[in-house]
Amino acid sequence: MTTPKGAPCSSQASPRRTWGYTSLAAVVLAIPLAAQTLPPSNQIPPPPNLAKIVDDHYNHLKSLRCRYVESYSGMGITRFEYGTLTLKKPGLMRWSYDKPTGKVFILDGKFAWFYTPGDAQVQRIPAKQMDDLRTPLRLLLGHTQLTKELDKIEVVAEGPNIFRITGVPKGMEARVKRLTLHVSATGRISQMKLEEIDGSTTEFTFTDMTENIPAADKDFKFTPPPGVTVVNGTQPI
Repeated sequence: MTTPKGAPCSSQASPRRTWGYTSLAAVVLAIPLAAQTLPPSNQIPPPPNLAKIVDDHYNHLKSLRCRYVESYSGMGITRFEYGTLTLKKPGLMRWSYDKPTGKVFILDGKFAWFYTPGDAQVQRIPAKQMDDLRTPLRLLLGHTQLTKELDKIEVVAEGPNIFRITGVPKGMEARVKRLTLHVSATGRISQMKLEEIDGSTTEFTFTDMTENIPAADKDFKFTPPPGVTVVNGTQPI
């Protein structure tokens, strides 16, 4: 397998979507300085201030495309996967994997679809059943507020105008230990890390972000190939 420059190789291959704790939901429209102004880069803004800037940033977006790298470690598995993420309001999402070609995870507004070419089945899950497993990605679609989604919010400066927000997703304390977001002073999320109680971690890194790009609704539709059975079920591990 040939890995694009800057992307790690996949070590093993069973699809998993834990990024939870968000609506399916990878982000920048400028925020008017008169409305939101952060302190100098050597100062840490109060958590509610930075959370509001992140919320405002994504609430102004209509669509987004970026590259992503997903890393998962847990259950005896270590895996890296990468590809292109496209988002469009309201509630449309497409993860197109580089390898294998054609592997997709799509949210069409009604259902979430998981399919890998060559499989005899495609998994279909009602979008409403995904909501409580997709908090971080709901941020990318501008469907939430950090202070309403996270308890115990803390902010740490990572560097000039780069901050780390940590918290515990509300209602998921029995499963999730910590959610970490790396954000810029303008509210753009560049990384998400989800640490679960069982010790497993899932991390997403977003690069090459282009906002408010043209995106047709047909790009978020999935039609099962001939002979492939549609299976209604729960989120794959």
